[in-house]
This record gives sequence, structure tokens and C-alpha cells, in this order.
Amino acid sequence: MTETPLALGPSFLDPEHLISTFGLLGILTVVFAESGLLVGFFLPGDSLLFTTGLLIAGDRYLHLPLWPVCLLVSVAAVLGDQVGYLFGKRVGATLFRRPDARLFTQSNLTRAREFFQAYGARSIVLARFVPVVRTFTPIVAGTGHMHYRTFLTYNIVGGVLWGSGVTVLGFLLGQIAFVRDNIELILVAIVVVSVLPIAIELLRARRRRPGVTR
Repeated sequence: MTETPLALGPSFLDPEHLISTFGLLGILTVVFAESGLLVGFFLPGDSLLFTTGLLIAGDRYLHLPLWPVCLLVSVAAVLGDQVGYLFGKRVGATLFRRPDARLFTQSNLTRAREFFQAYGARSIVLARFVPVVRTFTPIVAGTGHMHYRTFLTYNIVGGVLWGSGVTVLGFLLGQIAFVRDNIELILVAIVVVSVLPIAIELLRARRRRPGVTR
């Protein structure tokens, strides 16, 4: 079978290229950065983990058992969020006070606090499955001084569910011929499904603005 090269963006963001070039270390670095570093919001977390599972199933590039990879990915995800939380707790308030900030504004901080109040600690878990949102959630949680033990507990739950869950899903589906033959299509579908919650929330926010007709 001839492998179809992935073309979801620049080569340095292509999951298979990242894995074939940097191996497990590259996967862990991306997961860590996307989970809690501001510069990591553009990284391909979901598609990278799914591709990791696919490649393990096909014994390509990653000649490792599934369980240690899932364990290490989960640890990297949890540690990334821990760094994001501590960053938000120490300097997050300064970012939100910057008058020229576009992402870090008082309105965004207030909205985040309202989100936590509405959904409780489970918001930390839910955010794991939404690109971009999962990068900023631990920072906002730290800025809003969310109780550390509560954050840590749900951070671990979310990190394991996301890190291991998406990887295992890729591994299981990677044993299906249709998935193996249509990897690019599957990854595009994952990206589309991942950004749907963001698109829906943006539409809702736009409709709530004064002067916007419904």
C-alpha cells in the first residue's frame, strides 16, 4: 500500500513529519507546549496524538508499545497545564491589565471566570478537547486563582483522558483499512470537529452583542 502524504499545513506542523523527524521526544514537546505555553496554541495536538496511535498500530517510526507512549503523553499534558497555571497565577493579572492586549483583556478574564462558575471544575477537562482553548485555560485558571488542588485533580483527569484517549483512538482506528487508506481525510475531519465548539461559541457571542440582529 502506498502511503498518502499528509498536507494539512506547513511541513513543520505536519504530524507525520514531526513524528518521523523527532520521534517520541517531538510528540512530548508539542503536547507540553500546546497544553500550557502561550506560543503553543497553533500546534497540532489532536491530529498529532491521533497520528501517533495510527503509526504505532502500523509499526512505523514509533516502534514502541502503546501503553508507555500514552503514559508519557499524559504526563507531558499534565505538566504543560501545571506550567500554564503557575504562569497565570504569577503574571497573568499583568497580562489582563495591558490596554493593548487582544487576547488577554479584562472582558476575557471575566468571561473565563463566568465559565468556571457555570461549568465548575469540569471545565478544565472539557477544555482539553478544544484546540486553542486548552492552551489558554490553565493560564486563565491560574489568573483567576482557581483552587490549586481542584485544578490539579481535574488537570490529571483531563490530561489522561485527552492524551491517552486520542492516542488509543488512533491506534484502534489505525487497524481499520479504510482509515489507513484515508489518513489525510480522517485528520481533516478531526480538525473540523475540534474547532466546531469554538465556531459555535463565537457565533453565540456575536449574537449577544448589542446592535447585532438575530
